[in-house]
Parts: sequence; structure tokens; C-alpha cells
Amino acid sequence: MPIFPSHRCILLIDDEPDLCQIVKLTLEHLKGWKVIAVESGRLGLAQALANQPDAILLDLSLPDGDGLMLLQALKTNPATQSIPVILLTAKEIDENSLEFNSCKVAGVILKPFNVLELSDRIAVLLGW
Repeated sequence: MPIFPSHRCILLIDDEPDLCQIVKLTLEHLKGWKVIAVESGRLGLAQALANQPDAILLDLSLPDGDGLMLLQALKTNPATQSIPVILLTAKEIDENSLEFNSCKVAGVILKPFNVLELSDRIAVLLGW
């Protein structure tokens, strides 16, 4: 069983199982962060409520709905609204759009990304 010395917990919500596995292994190995990976928005919301992670990595394309809808649900729920969310997406995003800015994300990481640099990018975006 891995040890998580930094006591950081990341919730990864992405429907690509291979990506989830490699991100989970990389973040746990490089930073010692605990990573909970789920493949749907429904499970992601449940895990966010149950585990209160330190941050959420959220894909915008999910099999059970739009990631932006999940983001809005997270940000309007008092139990999850303060959890920082970083979007992991292959979609082009207009970071100046009203819809994007109203969601108050901590940042955006575009796919494809270098998995070995991911933990540093997350740490910078979150001020860790």
C-alpha cells in the first residue's frame, strides 16, 4: 500500500482509463499525492462530496454529460465550491468567455500534456 507523505488528495475525473491510470501512478510516485480516479461525472460528484479532495482535475468531455455542467454543480454546492478545479481537456477553450470565467477554475491544462511535468504544473496553478 503506497504512503502519501504530503497528505494531498487529487480527484481525477476523466473517461479515458489509460490516462487515469498513468496520471494516478505518476502523481502518486512523483509527489506522493493520493489520487482518486473516476470515469464519469456522476461518480466524480459523489467522490468530491465523500472525500473532499484538495483539488479536482476535470475533463470536459464525459460520457454522462458535459464537464462544464459538472463544474457548475461543484461550484454551486456549498460542500464542494471551495475545492480548486483544474480542467484537463483537449477542447479549445476561450478563457475570456463569460461561461468559463463564471466557473472560477484554477487553471486549464490542455491535452496532450507531458505527464512527467503534470505534477509541477498542478503545484504551480494551486500554489502548492
